[in-house]
Amino acid sequence: MWPTSTIQCSTQFMAHQATADLADDDILQLPGRQSLDMAQLRGLSRRADAGGALRIGLHLLTMAATGTLVFLARDRWAVFVPAMLLHGATIVTMFAPMHECVHKTAFKTPWLNNLVGWLAGALSFYNFNYYRRYHTWHHRYTQDPERDPELSDPKPHTLTDYVVHLSGIPFWLAKPRELMALALGRMSQHEYIPAHARREIAWSARAQLALYVAVAAASVATRSPLALWYWFLPAVLAQPLLRALLIVEHTGCSQDANGLTNTRTTLASWPIRFLMWNMPFHAEHHLYPSIPFFRLPAAHASLRQRFTHVAPSYPAANFEVIRTLGPAADHD
Repeated sequence: MWPTSTIQCSTQFMAHQATADLADDDILQLPGRQSLDMAQLRGLSRRADAGGALRIGLHLLTMAATGTLVFLARDRWAVFVPAMLLHGATIVTMFAPMHECVHKTAFKTPWLNNLVGWLAGALSFYNFNYYRRYHTWHHRYTQDPERDPELSDPKPHTLTDYVVHLSGIPFWLAKPRELMALALGRMSQHEYIPAHARREIAWSARAQLALYVAVAAASVATRSPLALWYWFLPAVLAQPLLRALLIVEHTGCSQDANGLTNTRTTLASWPIRFLMWNMPFHAEHHLYPSIPFFRLPAAHASLRQRFTHVAPSYPAANFEVIRTLGPAADHD
């Protein structure tokens, strides 16, 4: 299912991806990666600071607009809660720019990827430096039951599991423990974190904890509900949206190294594509992680017919997942 030669090629590809050095043999030997020729891939993999700067600026502007709606609706609960939910959608989807910066494709300039990625991660309650190692391993061993870290947390097997997962409760229970463990340097159980990276991740986690403590302390000292109304509660309300988007990326797809069958692309509406930085084109992204978010629609046009899993919408994709659940479902 996962031949050694494939894993070695994938490891080499990830190293080349990080430096934007695309080697023909490394990419073309991976299952499904022959779908684009090298000239196409090099053209689609061109990075630019302008694309990332425009998108993060528009994302933050959208966040400011929804935050204004929360402010205007603060005296009317029937409108206040929906406004917070809408605002929360712009917060939890800061996961998307963090993810893009992890791949170093949001910007051509490396330090911009690091800065924007860290801040976007902190806003969406992820640690950027840890996620970079975790996510690299996920790409290297996608859908490998033994090595893919995303599979270390069991996928929903029943409708109850699915509902609990979408609620966001497991996310909120796990994140504080994870961040504290990272800050204390407890990472030896994670094979995807090399020893030389542990210090960097620990200090990143400490800085993130310090940020959260500072915001909480300032809120208590000033008796201000601003952080609660405009950050934390909206993120809690909107977390199920992000869970519903992420759960369909690989659930129900093949558990092998074939990039054409182990990932699902979802044909989302424009607002979701905008907030998720084109991540709904997820099979395209997994097949060629070097392609920046703003070129994924072009990649989709060339690759769509080759994919096994292309859902017409996120409701349809989630229904596909739900159909696999229950005691009679096949979980191989």
